[in-house]
Amino acid sequence: MFDSLPVLPPDSILGLAAACRADPNPDKVDLTLGVYMDETGLCPVFDSVQKAQRELVSQEKTKVYMPPTGDAAYLSGIRTLVLGAELEDHLGNRVSAVQTPGGCGAVRLGAEVLHAAASETTVWVSDPTWPVHIPLMGSVGLQFRTYRYYSPELQGLDFDAMLADLEQASPGDVVLLHGCCHNPSGADLSAVQWQQLGSLLAERRLLPMVDFAYQGMGSGLDEDAGGLRSVLASVPEMIIAVSSSKNIGLYRERAGAVIFIGGDDRAAEAMASQAVAAARRVYSMPPAHGALLAGRVLSSPELRQVWSLELEQVCGRINGLRANFRDALVTATGRDFDFIVRENGMFSFLGLSVEQAGRLRQEQSVYMLDSSRINIAGLNGRNISRVVEAVVSVL
Repeated sequence: MFDSLPVLPPDSILGLAAACRADPNPDKVDLTLGVYMDETGLCPVFDSVQKAQRELVSQEKTKVYMPPTGDAAYLSGIRTLVLGAELEDHLGNRVSAVQTPGGCGAVRLGAEVLHAAASETTVWVSDPTWPVHIPLMGSVGLQFRTYRYYSPELQGLDFDAMLADLEQASPGDVVLLHGCCHNPSGADLSAVQWQQLGSLLAERRLLPMVDFAYQGMGSGLDEDAGGLRSVLASVPEMIIAVSSSKNIGLYRERAGAVIFIGGDDRAAEAMASQAVAAARRVYSMPPAHGALLAGRVLSSPELRQVWSLELEQVCGRINGLRANFRDALVTATGRDFDFIVRENGMFSFLGLSVEQAGRLRQEQSVYMLDSSRINIAGLNGRNISRVVEAVVSVL
């Protein structure tokens, strides 16, 4: 049966990360994977998570299945974290949520619900967007169009082009948005631009689906949620795909949730029921460990405070790295790299060509994507000068 089955190439990002691991150069630098790394180059376990884990191990009495919708403490904490207590209370039973295997699972279940509601739905995605968005949602059967987003010439968001493209969307179309820390560009909408976008979505009767994977890693927990909250003031429905991989550090634990805001209570209940049915078809029951840890962190005042401070430090470190990297590049080249500090989160395009990115890998063992997208969190005090020298060598 499988004799003629082709061997597929590795994922472009994972393949480059593997090539970096195989590189014998002791001074190699990996800026490919979208994973937060601390100053030592490790993806750390938060102290708040370690404390929650010790409590869970000592208190857990069973390994029976989770409820189909997931852990109640986790879902409650995520709804409040994303929406804010005031907005969540205002929306009431118009909000439902289902736990998922990470943010990928949340995007997939959101797509399943969209397909169940309207199988011919067109989803508008930003150009560029996270490479897994279209495979995740397209495998359900949805159709796609793109809207202009990042402009290499502007070295940032081209908001006028974005609005012009979305003006062409038809009522009932879905607009996939990055809630903050746009992946792969780091270019985000301003508060005013979010309000303008909300008005357009309402006017055109477009449904926003927000991939919200980096809350708290751009400007702060509430600041990063400000955009989607302002859009919710204009539109009656929304789907939000949430990941706890980044801001709680639970990458390998696969903790996430999909939040549904319906036009009324019945719609919210129907959306959640469709998500649970889709989950049953795809993976049956939600994983427990990561959600149980995150639920404890978000529901315990003590652990929540510890975690909030840790996340503030992560955010501060990323923003500090952006400033240091910008300053070092300007000093070394005399060129304008201010766009690096205007961006949010872990990602940035350096504006190098495919050839230059390839030379960095081959000649300098500095690994980045062909698009020159880098993970800012892969920089640290030991390698930042080396990365700057390497970039200068190919300019």
